Amino acid sequence: MVTSRQRYEEPGASLPAADTQNGVRIHRVWTSRFGRHKLLGRTADYLSFYLSAGWLLFGIVKPGDTVVAKTDPPLISVVAAMVARWRGGRLVNWVQDVFPETAMALGVEGVSGWLGRALQRVRDASLRQAAVNVALGEKMAGYLVGRGGRRDRTEVIHNWVDDDSIVPTPPGQNRLREQWGLAGKFVVGYSGNMGRAHEFETILEAAAQLRSETDIVFLFVGGGNQKAYLERETAERGLDQVLFKPYQDRALLPESLGIADVHLVSLRPELEGFVLPSKFYGVAAAGRPVIFIGDPDGEIGGILRSAHCGAAIRPREPVELAKLLRTLRDDGDLRREWGRSARRLIDRRFSRKQAMSLWSGVLSRDRASPREDQPVEQQVPGAENR
Repeated sequence: MVTSRQRYEEPGASLPAADTQNGVRIHRVWTSRFGRHKLLGRTADYLSFYLSAGWLLFGIVKPGDTVVAKTDPPLISVVAAMVARWRGGRLVNWVQDVFPETAMALGVEGVSGWLGRALQRVRDASLRQAAVNVALGEKMAGYLVGRGGRRDRTEVIHNWVDDDSIVPTPPGQNRLREQWGLAGKFVVGYSGNMGRAHEFETILEAAAQLRSETDIVFLFVGGGNQKAYLERETAERGLDQVLFKPYQDRALLPESLGIADVHLVSLRPELEGFVLPSKFYGVAAAGRPVIFIGDPDGEIGGILRSAHCGAAIRPREPVELAKLLRTLRDDGDLRREWGRSARRLIDRRFSRKQAMSLWSGVLSRDRASPREDQPVEQQVPGAENR
């Protein structure tokens, strides 16, 4: 494993350059330490990681090795593709987020225009070179095929959670409820990253509409780019029923997910096919219903509809969100039914065991990397505008 020496939320953390855990050799390369909160600093961290990781990979990859490239930092697949080609390795792209499209859709300064198109071209080349491109969902897979990835070399493997330790437990048996002063409350949870890809105005406006219903509490657990904005907005709007907690230790994840009666998951509709909010799987494993704020016809919206484990509403519909939260507060049978359906969905489709089986098939499959002159499927209509 090749990674950095930084922690996600602690850029100043000092992790060892080399380590072995559970029989896995870990190489932690040097990078700059500006952190994730400033665009220029994050860019510098990315560039230094590309150089350090590429240099290390060139030294350790042997002919026939499989190199699995994730997408944080973005475009690391380009570095991995070059090393795999030079050293005779086999490239597998594990696409968590589609970049630069995500940045372009969010209007990140400097990424649109000619630079964005240039980044797409080099990324597309790494898709064509890969023996397999693994996407998180069907919409993402379709987009990758449209950008040049071969259909027969594109697989869908959803992210997963530790569904053995994260299991449904009644909220009343959750010790964090007492510790955090939430006993007897109807808790609306949001767990994980609060980033640019997520839509929060609908949640804030719904919380404002429900401020007089003191038995309803909104709980945000995690961090990210928009956390400071959310804390500032809740203070300015006087939303005293909104609480914030930091990321919890992994050992507390079953309780921090199970503390809520219902969870909110959001994604800006323009990012469908580029990002998939993986917090959904932990919530479902905990047996909690989900309200998705985003495109009802998107990946998560479709899953909720087919599995009958939640509901999807479009952004900027706070009245509908508030109405749905009242319904779930007052209708315990519906809440429990959706929660049971969510857990059955994990057991049936998204368990860790199933994901590991699919990954085992990808990694053991004997596929040669496609040649540059091999044809690729025609781009799907409108892919360049997504």
